[in-house]
Amino acid sequence: MESEFEKIIDGILTQGYGFSDAIVTPDDVLALNEAFDFRKSTGQFASAAVGQQAGKQVLTEIRGDQICWLPEEGIFPGEALYVSKIQALIEYFNRTCFLGLQDAELHYAEYPVGAFYKRHLDRFRTDSRRKLSVICYLNQQWEPTDGGQLILFPNPARIESILPLGGRLVCFESDVLEHEVLQAQRPRRSLTGWLRTR
Repeated sequence: MESEFEKIIDGILTQGYGFSDAIVTPDDVLALNEAFDFRKSTGQFASAAVGQQAGKQVLTEIRGDQICWLPEEGIFPGEALYVSKIQALIEYFNRTCFLGLQDAELHYAEYPVGAFYKRHLDRFRTDSRRKLSVICYLNQQWEPTDGGQLILFPNPARIESILPLGGRLVCFESDVLEHEVLQAQRPRRSLTGWLRTR
């Protein structure tokens, strides 16, 4: 697994983002989808907001996903296994890149048909703890015509498109890389998170 972590680091250093299709297995994706289905069926999802604290607003013209934050306790075995892999990633980043990462905050996201998220950064102006964004896709048999691509803007001359294939793990600097999610043509799932400093 460390070779895949190194691949992600190399990607961030050379092109602004890194990804791996080998850290999260098909069995992991299946288990996370089962947990996702349970949390959705029990009403744990809500419309995602933009902004922070008192300034939070649900603005579907900016983002249209539904989210469910992963609790610290009472998680399913598949979720616990994923969290352990993220923790291993944190430890590797700290050991090799001296980032001083402390923890991760994670949430499920579902983009219904027609939903999107306009171009943005992942760090709040008043909170600098988010260092790295990590997105794990949970979609089965996803095709380019299904939409929902992650669009990355590493520099003014370059645009990158990432297909949200199940098991794909994408990582980039939260306060550096602007990105957007294109309109989904079928429900699009992910487990999105941020690796944070103190």
